[in-house]
Amino acid sequence: MSQTKLVKLLYEKGSGEAGPFPIYILMLELRHLRTLVALRDAGSLVEAAERVHLTQSALSHQLKDLEERLDNPLFMRKTRPVEFTRAGLRLLNLAEQILPQVRMAERDLARLAGNEQGRLHMAIECHSCFQWLMPTVDHFRDHWPEVEIDIPGGHHFDPLPALAREQLDLVITADPQPLQGVHYEPLFRYQGLLAVARQHPLADKTFIEPADLADQTLITYPVERSRLDVFTQFLDPAGITPREVRTAELTIMMMQLVASGRGVCALPNWALTEYLERDYVKAVNLGEHGVWSTLFAAIREDTRSAPWMEDFLRTARETSFRVLEGIKPA
Repeated sequence: MSQTKLVKLLYEKGSGEAGPFPIYILMLELRHLRTLVALRDAGSLVEAAERVHLTQSALSHQLKDLEERLDNPLFMRKTRPVEFTRAGLRLLNLAEQILPQVRMAERDLARLAGNEQGRLHMAIECHSCFQWLMPTVDHFRDHWPEVEIDIPGGHHFDPLPALAREQLDLVITADPQPLQGVHYEPLFRYQGLLAVARQHPLADKTFIEPADLADQTLITYPVERSRLDVFTQFLDPAGITPREVRTAELTIMMMQLVASGRGVCALPNWALTEYLERDYVKAVNLGEHGVWSTLFAAIREDTRSAPWMEDFLRTARETSFRVLEGIKPA
């Protein structure tokens, strides 16, 4: 169903002491509702524009046009996070009712077209991805029970070549490789931060430089250095090597080592949220401008247009922005 299809709706401006206002019949496009939801979730015009793939100017024009149709402001300007007016909240409530129904109709139409069969065997190269991936899988499974989903363990091969050989159907990776027949769909951008103990000498710095890690023990996941942003984007370009590199399988183990002063570690900002809120560790920017990376879903070209695959990727993005903090649209 096209996003530009028009939806007729009744919009009641509200009621006052003098009685209810007239009921207006308006023509709203689905994109208007999606834009308002993006504005609510992002909290600012700049980030909302990124989510709906518009310039800030185009987004502002779209919202102004909608407000003129309604003869009502929808949100308060120059507030962060965005504060919606009564009219804006009414349309958000409408969006919560209509958009899920549209999504369900799209899925049903795909089934009627005979496009429901599929297999989704995936591998995750990101150790801390389960925070958003599991809710994504659960939601997807509820709506596509016909698609076989599995996350095989114990791989003794590289996931991306296995994807090209059709042993896997999707790989979550931050390290795309040029492979024939493989497409990389960007999910979101994230910032890498250095986690340090609260009493660590680096804890009070606004940002750290590569040389600051020359005398440190760097704790990483047990993967090749070529797949770690802290090396490829921060240390290696400066020719700096940490005093020692220590590995840990789980994020919580890494945090325990950091909190006890036995090393520092670089992790995605969203993976550190829980520990920062508990004041368990502190986080410092890697470099003055930060180190940003993109997380991708690698899929084969032959499954790229499958309705269930498109729905999984869309669900993954929506879930990520709902459960993670500090990420940006890719």
